[in-house]
Amino acid sequence: MQVIQVSDRPAYQAFYSVAGRLLFVETHDRHLRNLIGRLFDGWQLTPVSFPDRSPDIRINFSCGEAPFELPLHLNQFEIAEGGRCYTDGVDLYLALRDSVLYLVSGTPVVVNVSLARVTGPEDPVPATIASFAVCAALRRFGLFDLHSAGVVNPSSGNGILIVGSSGSGKSTLALQLTRARWPYLSDDAVLLSLADGEVHARGFRKFFAVSTQGDSRFKTCFEPDIAFGCPRLEHASPGLLLFIRLSGEEKTRLCKLTQAETMMLLIRACPWATYDTAIASANLEALSALARQATGFNLSAGRDLLVRGRAAELLRGVATEGHPYNES
Repeated sequence: MQVIQVSDRPAYQAFYSVAGRLLFVETHDRHLRNLIGRLFDGWQLTPVSFPDRSPDIRINFSCGEAPFELPLHLNQFEIAEGGRCYTDGVDLYLALRDSVLYLVSGTPVVVNVSLARVTGPEDPVPATIASFAVCAALRRFGLFDLHSAGVVNPSSGNGILIVGSSGSGKSTLALQLTRARWPYLSDDAVLLSLADGEVHARGFRKFFAVSTQGDSRFKTCFEPDIAFGCPRLEHASPGLLLFIRLSGEEKTRLCKLTQAETMMLLIRACPWATYDTAIASANLEALSALARQATGFNLSAGRDLLVRGRAAELLRGVATEGHPYNES
């Protein structure tokens, strides 16, 4: 039987900032102290030692306690990773296996996360539900998560977002580009924000996680700025969107998209833009601005992208602002 040590004194407290927003993270469970610290240290959040104002977001973690009672009468829908969300259009509950988070909109936004159990460092549920908690809170402040890798063309300075689901090849393509020392944002998720009509993207996760020997169950984790000496940037303005899938063919193919097609694929890749009704209007506005700002392509990734230097060569030939692009 697992014994959870709980005391009146917090076992872990920390402040982080991102894009001008201040987060406060806390747990009273000693069992969670190191786990929560590792999770938040792995994201692109800036630690704040002495905050000079109240936090915009408070996230509280507990473990082994009875989870919140789910209000089954609310609107509900399935989400990625096998979870389910319940919402009244303002607040929301999210259930993932036996763990639950409860977000309460207000000042500050409060997210309570109840983990049913933590089986060990390889247990994916704590990381998944913690990232859901952070991203759901940040959406209330105009920072919208998108399942995408992000790199920057070193010649033009334009951001390139590589959009795709798990296993689509986005981390592999981002890996090839960072090996060529292209600056990068992330290999997995970015946060989009809209200001003065321009969309900016910033990375969410610090490290890359790349499948080894084609087996998605085992991944190698590393930070490209340390491994390859390429710079990690805080944010970039996207000029190119690549919607990637593995083709199984020898040669990579690109097909330019219309603005309407780009918008449709962005909505498909960002389901919270319609599911999370409290922020849906602002989220869709940001996606619409991104579809106008960036040129979209379908990218059918072939085996040739694994040849060192091929990815950089291919993308140098793709235009973002009226330059010719390669449809071979």
